[in-house]
Amino acid sequence: MKTIKGPALFLAQFAGDEAPFNSWDAITKWAADYGYKGVQVPSWDARLFDLEKAATSKDYCDEFKGQAAANGVEVTELSTHLQGQLVAVHPAYDTAFDGFADPAVHGNPKARQEWAVDQVMKAISASANMGIKNHVSFSGALAWPYIYPWPQRPAGLIETAFDELAKRWHPILDHADANDVNICYEIHPGEDLHDGVTFEMFLERVDNHARCNMLYDPSHFVLQCLDYLDHIDIYKDRIKMFHVKDAEFNPTGRQGVYSGYQPWVDRAGRFRSLGDGQVDFAGIFSKMAANDFDGWAVVEWECCLKHPEDGAREGAQFVKDHIIRVTERAFDDFADGGTDEAANRKMLGIG
Repeated sequence: MKTIKGPALFLAQFAGDEAPFNSWDAITKWAADYGYKGVQVPSWDARLFDLEKAATSKDYCDEFKGQAAANGVEVTELSTHLQGQLVAVHPAYDTAFDGFADPAVHGNPKARQEWAVDQVMKAISASANMGIKNHVSFSGALAWPYIYPWPQRPAGLIETAFDELAKRWHPILDHADANDVNICYEIHPGEDLHDGVTFEMFLERVDNHARCNMLYDPSHFVLQCLDYLDHIDIYKDRIKMFHVKDAEFNPTGRQGVYSGYQPWVDRAGRFRSLGDGQVDFAGIFSKMAANDFDGWAVVEWECCLKHPEDGAREGAQFVKDHIIRVTERAFDDFADGGTDEAANRKMLGIG
């Protein structure tokens, strides 16, 4: 068994224009002061990271990691959540998702998709330059508007969507393989890869690609009423990354999973700071340890109620308290009788 690394913090929800969140030096010092040992980096945020340089310059990557290390934290992974989303966008979301892209490609879905693929490719190259083996992204979505079929979906619609999704991602997965990097899709509502079944549909279409893996985040499964503990056992060989995020689901006579278009604070399903929700993290960390997960436990703060800095500070201690330092010996080794094969055969009566 292996001991999970952590705690680490995903910086996307904290980067900003005010100190200490507006520079790489300051935000890594802040994270270390809060008790974090690692940080996960949003590759799109130029206040913290230069993706273009990182994709081509190992010297820049060494300096970037070195500054973090000097401040007391390790770079755990890079993220292309926003760019990965744009690899596949249904036209219904064109306007909403334009804001994720470079202004030069706004209003041009084809150019935006090409830009997104290039961005993810560069982030994979940057990961390789940093010696990082896992990279997180979103899959994007072509079929999401048809998630609940009314009117009934025409035959073949979902199959065609997943065929196209796989076609777009296969070259990116091949680039990841060439760079010895795993792509870990965050299984997330709003993405075509939003549960185990959809991941399997995609995995089959990319020929069970070895670089096609998962980021596990139980909060998204609580809101879907999916068995998030069983999910770990089913996909343990594909789970390479872990977001530690809490959630709660409190249905009423007025609303359930779909939450009636309400804002986050009024929904039946809500994201919460660690320890304030319903996720069984003791069970999760136990399964991760038993399944030899040796990646990072990365706090992703998203809460409809608590201040982010309070959530970050409490989250570091929460993860520390849940990481299981795995045992190197069995608890009953003291009672080892020191038998051998001959003794075993005698005990079984087979002489």
